[in-house]
Amino acid sequence: MGETSMVLNLILLAVAVGVFLKLRSVLGRRTGNERPPYDPYTAPEKQGLVRPADDGKVVALPKRPAPAADRDADQSGIDPYPQREPYVVKNRWAGIAPEGSELAATLTAIAAIDRRFDAEAFLSGARAAYEMIVTAFAQGDRKTLEPLLDTYVYKSFEGVIAGREARGETVEQTFIGISKAELASAKLEDRRARLTVKFTSELTSSVKNRDGVVIEGDPVTVRQVNDVWTFERDVRASDPNWRLVATGSEG
Repeated sequence: MGETSMVLNLILLAVAVGVFLKLRSVLGRRTGNERPPYDPYTAPEKQGLVRPADDGKVVALPKRPAPAADRDADQSGIDPYPQREPYVVKNRWAGIAPEGSELAATLTAIAAIDRRFDAEAFLSGARAAYEMIVTAFAQGDRKTLEPLLDTYVYKSFEGVIAGREARGETVEQTFIGISKAELASAKLEDRRARLTVKFTSELTSSVKNRDGVVIEGDPVTVRQVNDVWTFERDVRASDPNWRLVATGSEG
């Protein structure tokens, strides 16, 4: 029984020694020369690393933020954390309506209902419509006029055209251009917006009878025309087009 126990102890001892040697070969031994744990904020020299030659491809590691006391002691005198300027809302209708005016307030109310509304785009479209309407009226072009005019205004224009045709009169006109177009007023009633524009344009115009004799105007002299036109649109409708609903003149 004693011999058997001794043999068993020897076998267990041999197994333990084998396990120890195996672990040692895998994990290694501490020699006192091991590298410290890697710290990305410590200079490579302190990590025991050798910095490679700078070939333009080395990316510097991020630096630790300087303590507040160090920042305050910055000899440059420049605050690295300057305060931002407060955000200032600029006048949305600058160049079109005075800030704080009734006109600006009405334009804002229109834009609140129709987010596509843009006053500059409207004025650009109004200038194009003005030239088209003035030219089409002189030529008696009903097809061009009808979609641009309110029903009442179209009937008025068409009546003048029909009268000229009945008398055999023709209009000779050269539209030179618009020198100024400015928004004069705006109204919003329920869902209908009305914008009034003052136009200053230059053109030559004359009316001739059946025999080609000038009976009105001058085909050579350039004259300045000052018109005040009002355009209207349902701001809740999908149709983005404005129609001329009233005409007038100044001077």
